[in-house]
Amino acid sequence: MIKFSVSQSLERYLTIRCVFLTALILCLSTIIFYQLAITPWNIAILLGLIGLACGIVLSQIYRRIMSTYSRGLLHIEAMRVEDYNQYAKCDFTQGYAAEFHLQLKQLSEHLAEQKSRYDQHAFLVYQLIDQLNIPILVFNQKNKLSYANGAFSALYAQPWQMFRNASPKLLNLTKRDNKWQLDKNSQQWQISQSEFIDDGQTHQLLVFTNVESVKRESQQNAWHQIIRVMSHEIRNSLTPVSSLAESLATRSSSERDQKALALIHERCHHLQDFVSRYSSLSQQFSLEPKQIDTTQLQERLGGLFNTHQLEMSSQCQWIWADQTFIEQVLINLIKNSIEANASNILLLIRQIGQHNEITITDNGHGFANLDNLFVPLFSTKSQGQGIGLNFCRNIIEQHQGTIALENNEETGVTVTIKLPTSAPKKKNNNA
Repeated sequence: MIKFSVSQSLERYLTIRCVFLTALILCLSTIIFYQLAITPWNIAILLGLIGLACGIVLSQIYRRIMSTYSRGLLHIEAMRVEDYNQYAKCDFTQGYAAEFHLQLKQLSEHLAEQKSRYDQHAFLVYQLIDQLNIPILVFNQKNKLSYANGAFSALYAQPWQMFRNASPKLLNLTKRDNKWQLDKNSQQWQISQSEFIDDGQTHQLLVFTNVESVKRESQQNAWHQIIRVMSHEIRNSLTPVSSLAESLATRSSSERDQKALALIHERCHHLQDFVSRYSSLSQQFSLEPKQIDTTQLQERLGGLFNTHQLEMSSQCQWIWADQTFIEQVLINLIKNSIEANASNILLLIRQIGQHNEITITDNGHGFANLDNLFVPLFSTKSQGQGIGLNFCRNIIEQHQGTIALENNEETGVTVTIKLPTSAPKKKNNNA
């Protein structure tokens, strides 16, 4: 007698069921052949029993086979959605079906390990993006902003979280000829693009390069080289002339000659002092940034300019900067406003996004030529030497901040300084 035991393999299960079905059909057929004289009702009953038995056995076989593969399909679907914690339980412990489910389990474990490594790499990539001081934006497969770094505020003056899931159109970004552009009026930024896959979706990576900053850095390097050459040559020439003039003045008995030689010595000393101060434009200062109390900063500035109409206001308690140098920058800018005959000067300190913003607004006569503000040796003042604004920009940029000047609509100038709210990251010259 054949036992209805649970088979150990799919092959044995199918074999036993097929043998049982064949034997049953043969037995019933034999009975029919020897019972030819039976009534039709008995034949119908026997055929019904045979059909019922075959249907039960075949449906059971079908369910067992389909159960094996349906569970395998569920396992594959879980892997497709990157759910590697679900495994399909097989009805068989041996044979091809068991091997099939074992291979699925091993594949799931392998993919889980690969995803873990990929997630670590993606995490490192996002950390690297955060460390860069240039704006980087990430758009997901639906063309929505999914991530950006802290430098995003340099473009939109707000944290990128305020624009999460924003469309490129909302960010004034357009794509033409497979190239991204910020807007027609902004020629300052050049955009590079690339694609990467994260969580099974294609993302677009937009990297913004400040063209004006690169151009200005190139110009500054050229000016610095000229300054070094000029300083060397002027000092080498002035030193012996000054020494000779001083020596001749002590030997000369003529008062007129003494005055002339004294004037030569004085002008040599003046030129040497000018060259020394001008060389500060390219000097890398040793900054010591720290938290500066804005209230105390206002008190110190107010003590220096208490005779002028200087109004100060602060909407944040701290700024991060080198106290000595940032005060010198503000003093220079306030003096410029005073020298421009400004009767009202407003200094405002506030925090916008991830930057501290310092604005100085006056009602003076403004600038006649904004294009040459930071050109060395250029000055519209009768006694100006074209050093002050260059010095200010040098200090602010060493803080990894920015400085901009623009004429007001009616009268006067507005100076805008943006500084990081925390310790600035060191620039990577190899990037």
